[in-house]
Amino acid sequence: VQLQASGGGLVQAGGSLRLSCAASGSIFRLNVMGWYRQAPGKQRELVATITSTESTVYADSVKGRFTISRDNVKNTMYLQMNSLKPEVTAVYYCWSVVDSDDYWGQGTQVTVSS
Repeated sequence: VQLQASGGGLVQAGGSLRLSCAASGSIFRLNVMGWYRQAPGKQRELVATITSTESTVYADSVKGRFTISRDNVKNTMYLQMNSLKPEVTAVYYCWSVVDSDDYWGQGTQVTVSS
């Protein structure tokens, strides 16, 4: 399984970004996918997850502002981020698990300026 994240960038507070995560390899085995983020000096934390049946889980801090989705035809997962705040500045990683093995994308930087 290979995961390729994209879509990060620099945006002003209140703006929006959409991250994408393209999956390749043994993608038929992907059930749960998700996004994590890691800010400087902090531990990596869960942002949101989505199952193959599109059941979702969100961190409390992003509920109502972020939306996770997936397109199983395009083998791509998305994270729509709205009403962005400076405190969400971090490297965002896409993630999946197959047979108890974790797979990570390379990360994409999201920077929100005040």
